[in-house]
Amino acid sequence: MEDNMGAVAVLVGTRKGLFIARSTAERAEWQLEGPHLAGYEIQSAFLDPRQPLVGYAAGHHPVWGIHIYRTHDGGRSWQSLAEVPRHREDDDPDSLTMIWSLAPGRPNHPDEILAGIEPPGVFRSSDAGQSWQPLNGFNQHPDRTQWSPAKGGLAVHSVQVDPNHPEQIYAALSAGGIYRSSDNGATWQAANHGIRAPYLAQKNAPCGQCVHRLLVHPAKPGRAYQQSHHGTYVSDDYGDHWQAIDQGLPSDFGYALATDPVNPDVIYCVPEESSQFRATVDGRLRVYRSRDVGKHWEALGDGLPQENVFVTILRDGLASDGASPLGLYLGTSSGHLFASRDGGDHWALLAGFLPGILSVRATQDLA
Repeated sequence: MEDNMGAVAVLVGTRKGLFIARSTAERAEWQLEGPHLAGYEIQSAFLDPRQPLVGYAAGHHPVWGIHIYRTHDGGRSWQSLAEVPRHREDDDPDSLTMIWSLAPGRPNHPDEILAGIEPPGVFRSSDAGQSWQPLNGFNQHPDRTQWSPAKGGLAVHSVQVDPNHPEQIYAALSAGGIYRSSDNGATWQAANHGIRAPYLAQKNAPCGQCVHRLLVHPAKPGRAYQQSHHGTYVSDDYGDHWQAIDQGLPSDFGYALATDPVNPDVIYCVPEESSQFRATVDGRLRVYRSRDVGKHWEALGDGLPQENVFVTILRDGLASDGASPLGLYLGTSSGHLFASRDGGDHWALLAGFLPGILSVRATQDLA
C-alpha cells in the first residue's frame, strides 16, 4: 500500500463470522458491517491489492464444512466457490481439516491465489479459486516426517509471495519451520538457521521449529521478521540466517507481528506470558514497537486496558494499513478490536464484544 492512501477497510475474521470496519482516510470514525458468513470461523480473509474490489475468505463450520468465499464488490457480498484446496478428492480429514492461510499470488497474475492448509500443504489456484493445484515440492517434502502438530494443530500459515521476487514463495509451519521456494513453488528448502528450539532433540535442527508468524518485508529485499515459539527474529538474507531480537521484551513467546510497509526497520509484536500461560504479560494489553530492527523496544499502551486483561492475540491478530501516518489494528480473543492512527502511540476501541477474533487484515477500501 502507498502512503496517504484513501479510505480503509479492516477485515476482521472471528469465530462466528466476518466483520468489516470501514473509514475514510482520516480514520477518525468507523462503520462496522457484519457478520458476513455468519456462524463460520474465518481464519483468513483479504481484499486483493491487485484488484481491490475482489477478496477471499476461508470459512469453517462444524456442520456445513469448509468453504472459500469470494467477493467482487469489496466485501459487500460474498459467494461460495465450488472447490477448496485438498489433498484428495474426498471429504476425509486426511484431505482437509483447516485452511489456515489465503494470500495473493504473483502481482502480474491477478487470478492467482495461494493457500496453506492442514494436513500440511501449499496449494495454488490460477483461476480465482475455481480450482486448486498442489505444490508437491512442499506437500511431499522429505522433511515431512519431522513435522508435528503444535497446540493449535499442524498449521501451514503465513504463505506469501516475496514482493521483491515474485517467483519466490514462503510458507511457515507450526510445527515444522520456515520453507522457501525460489522457483515458483516447484522445489522448497528449509530456512531455519538460528531459530531457538529447545524442545527439539537436535541442536540447530534444520527443521521442526514451531514458527508462529512470518512477514517478508516489501521495502527491503531479503528482510523478513518472524515470531517463533522461542523468540522474535530478523533475517536479511531471505531467511537463510535468523538473528534473535527479543532482548528488551518481557517474554520471548507470542504470535502476532506487524510491520510498517514503508520502513523496514520498524516492527511490532505482542508478547505473551509463556507457552504455559498464553495471555498478555502481567495482565496488561501492550503492543511493543522497535524502530531499529529490535535493538530497542518500547511498550505502547495508551488507550489499551492495563489491568486484569488476560487475552490472547493470535498470529493474524495484528495488522497495519500502510498509510501515513501508519494505522494499526489489534484483535483479541475476547472480541475487542483496537485501532491506532499514529503508529501505535495512541489506541482507541474500534469495536467491542465481537466473537473471538482470529484474523485482522487492513487494506484500501474502494467499495
